[in-house]
Amino acid sequence: MSDKNADVGAEYSEMVEEMNEAVAESMEQNMQAQAAFVESWTEALSDSVMEDDELTDGIEGYNQATEVWMDAAERMFERSADAAQGEDVDPTEFRDIWLQSANEAAKEIMGTSAFAAANGQLIQSMLDMRQQADDISQETIADLGFPTRGDVEEIGERLVELERRQHAVEEKLDRILEAVEE
Repeated sequence: MSDKNADVGAEYSEMVEEMNEAVAESMEQNMQAQAAFVESWTEALSDSVMEDDELTDGIEGYNQATEVWMDAAERMFERSADAAQGEDVDPTEFRDIWLQSANEAAKEIMGTSAFAAANGQLIQSMLDMRQQADDISQETIADLGFPTRGDVEEIGERLVELERRQHAVEEKLDRILEAVEE
């Protein structure tokens, strides 16, 4: 009977050890993810030109996101302690805590005027790059001797003007023919 107790105790110790390792690994991965998030947010704030109130709002959003991460770490610790005391803790709870926290932290950041300003600057930069690429492609097409978009648009405008004039001339001819027939 003592062999069975020793086996059960060894299995329990092994299970607790695996669980502790899984929790530690999960916390380490999530801390790395949080660090990457903080680093990218800091770079975004430092690379963009924004007003003082936008920067203040961004820092407040960052602080709120950090609080969300800290609350998640505290809940993780509490659930780990519960598991260590023998409570049946589903491992998916740990994943759910971090996923929920990541969503909440993202909401805190994305809801700031600093995030909106940084996104606005990013979109403007992308539009500028697109315009430059379009200009280069039109120049290349023209250099190769093909009609550019501007050439085609000009021809289209001329055709519309010619049709308008033709229609006006036809109306005048119709009125002259009516006058002659009377």
